[in-house]
Amino acid sequence: MRADTGAKEPYFWNPRTHEFLGRTASSWGLILLFYLVFYIFLGGMFILTMYVMLLTLDDYKPTYQDRLATPGMMIRPRSEAMEILYNPQDTESWDRYTEALDIFLAPYNNSVQVQNNDDCLPDNYFIQEDSGEVRNNPKRSCQFNRTSLDACSGIIDRTYGYQTGQPCVLIKLNRVIGMLPGKDGQSPYVTCGAKKEDADAIGELAFYPPNGTFNLMYFPYYGKKAQVNYSQPLVAVKFLNISVNTDVNVECKINSNTLTTGGERDKFAGRVSFKLRITSSNN
Repeated sequence: MRADTGAKEPYFWNPRTHEFLGRTASSWGLILLFYLVFYIFLGGMFILTMYVMLLTLDDYKPTYQDRLATPGMMIRPRSEAMEILYNPQDTESWDRYTEALDIFLAPYNNSVQVQNNDDCLPDNYFIQEDSGEVRNNPKRSCQFNRTSLDACSGIIDRTYGYQTGQPCVLIKLNRVIGMLPGKDGQSPYVTCGAKKEDADAIGELAFYPPNGTFNLMYFPYYGKKAQVNYSQPLVAVKFLNISVNTDVNVECKINSNTLTTGGERDKFAGRVSFKLRITSSNN
């Protein structure tokens, strides 16, 4: 029997046994081989899972669509605080609003719409079904001409009423693929009003197109890839005699015989709120 000298074997590298960190080269080789095979297997499983999932997806239409029953609404011009504050006598205070509207409405110029989109039959859905596996793409879109916004088109009045204290605000519905927002030929329409405490300050309103309607011919929407030239319909509201030097909290909502507003999942579904204040040194 060999006497125990009490000397410890080197751990990092043992020149006698040729062990590195307590293992021989063959032992390290087997461990590395195991983990190599293990991670290749995991990577293969991940790639296979992603491949099978991608086979279920449609390039033009969501396979699964977990959305609100009623789409949200947005205004133009917009700010992060959803406030429109300006002084008609101070051009710099409202010039950014009119510039934003000019940029936003450029694709709605009549010349652009005539070139890209169809003159559709109003008050009817523009249905464009596929023929089995044959795609009816790209799908056509209906014209929404800027001139239909009348006094809020920026053509009659280049300042959109901001210079005269009668500002225009544009309203749009968020896009939802396949949504049918009305039935029996009744188009959804927008109404606006002030919050209860500001009811006397909002004054008279004018809507463009007439009655503030989103005509049915702009629905259903088939998606950005299938309907490349789609022009989202707009409604403009013009504040004709709103009180000056007063914060007016405005709420606009969609009215439809198929959509509901303020659902349990989102109380702001189908409506939008913003603050409008016109400051005047003449009052």
